[in-house]
Amino acid sequence: MKKKLVATMLLCMLLISCGSNRNENDTINDAVSNTSNNANGYYYDEEPAYDTGESYAEIVENKYIDTDINNTSTFSIDVDTASYANIRDLLSEGILPNKDAVRIEEMINYFDYTYKQPEGSEPFSLTTVTCDTPWNENTVVALIGIQGKDLPKEQVPPSNIVMLIDVSGSMQDSNKLPLLKKAMIELTNNLTEKDRISLVVYAGAAGVVLEGAEGNDKESITEALNNLEAGGSTAGGAGIELAYSIAKKYFIENGNNRVILASDGDFNVGMSDVEALKDFISEKREIGVFLSVLGFGRGNTRDDIMEGLADTGNGNYSYIDNISEARKVFGSEFTGTLFTIAKDVKIQVEFNTDFVRSYRLIGYENRVLENQDFTDDTKDAGELGYGHEVTALYEIELRDGTDKNKDKLYDIRFRYKEPNQEQSKEIVLSNEQSFISIDEDLNLKWALSVAEFGLILRDSDYKNQSDINRVLSQARNVLQLSYDEYKEGFIEVVKDYMNIQDN
Repeated sequence: MKKKLVATMLLCMLLISCGSNRNENDTINDAVSNTSNNANGYYYDEEPAYDTGESYAEIVENKYIDTDINNTSTFSIDVDTASYANIRDLLSEGILPNKDAVRIEEMINYFDYTYKQPEGSEPFSLTTVTCDTPWNENTVVALIGIQGKDLPKEQVPPSNIVMLIDVSGSMQDSNKLPLLKKAMIELTNNLTEKDRISLVVYAGAAGVVLEGAEGNDKESITEALNNLEAGGSTAGGAGIELAYSIAKKYFIENGNNRVILASDGDFNVGMSDVEALKDFISEKREIGVFLSVLGFGRGNTRDDIMEGLADTGNGNYSYIDNISEARKVFGSEFTGTLFTIAKDVKIQVEFNTDFVRSYRLIGYENRVLENQDFTDDTKDAGELGYGHEVTALYEIELRDGTDKNKDKLYDIRFRYKEPNQEQSKEIVLSNEQSFISIDEDLNLKWALSVAEFGLILRDSDYKNQSDINRVLSQARNVLQLSYDEYKEGFIEVVKDYMNIQDN
């Protein structure tokens, strides 16, 4: 079903290019605008989220599931962060985001958590904790935290990176191509002589600006970047083909081989055969070249397409709204953003029917899998990078008589593949569930504050007694005890939302 979703996304990309030829494509456009839902609860909006042309895939929130009907929940991890950065940018401009721009799991996973490091040979560790739900007096909330192992900088594998840069006319704004250039400088600051970097641009046609330069050749890289100018229409499909051919040419065995697509999302011209483009990206993923996507600017954002392309290419989707975000993606999170330690990571939670009446996974709507997909190695799932953290929250309704302090509510299993393997491994990590007060754990308190804010932004059917003042108070309390510039920024985002509401 995920493949059908990606195919639809790519078909949308092709159709954008046809806007000037309405008569020829009326039938196809109408078919896409009425795309039906898939098993993951993901729909497509019939109209853009904004008159400026931005569009998001509609999210139908996960509902409560009765454990007497199905006591097992399976989903793919997600380490994308684009949703939070996009929301931050919108609110800073005084714009309330479309609710479908709000992917709560991406908001939560944007921030750093202090989970324990993995021990032994396993690539990640597990942390679990449960508390009363702040916004619902009738439920508890369980946090499941995964920590990818850290990697010393001197042990980072070599990279073969091909930047695929949109230089179409829509990229002229200061928060697009000019900001992209600054972001690229942050990337090159982390490269060494063992790395290779190439620059491919696409507009009316695609071309190679820099090919196979050593990572420490800052002069050549900087000169190539400075020569980039925006102008022309967009040929996304042709650019992708060229970028992958360069990536293949400089392929590094046991290294990080990756195409990074940087664009405002305005794909005006694509491959003529949509299925061929979908198969093309998947094929390159299978031979070890991954695709990540960076979104820039306002006005043309095709969030649905960009997220789908990154998912198909086993990569990350980030939104760069300022230089601070560029430093985060290509600086402090460099190894996690680019270096995969486990791919197709799936989580399966089995709830104890003796104690749990129903449960609801918060967010991850487009990552939900069928339970039988857990052991199916052909089913694509998310990737985990060095040092990456993944947090998931379940809201749980307990049965009468359950002892929150003693009764074990669930068991957790994981499946993942090593980066160069196609057969998955299943592991069960130590799962010592503890019931605590929200004030006893800063990771828990922060994650719940962000989740509650997401419920408010979405005007969720499950927001219950959500309170923006509580969100702000809890966030400030965490910041006082554990300072973090990005958490401080979250407080400003909440205040921007409150100012919009007041006005």
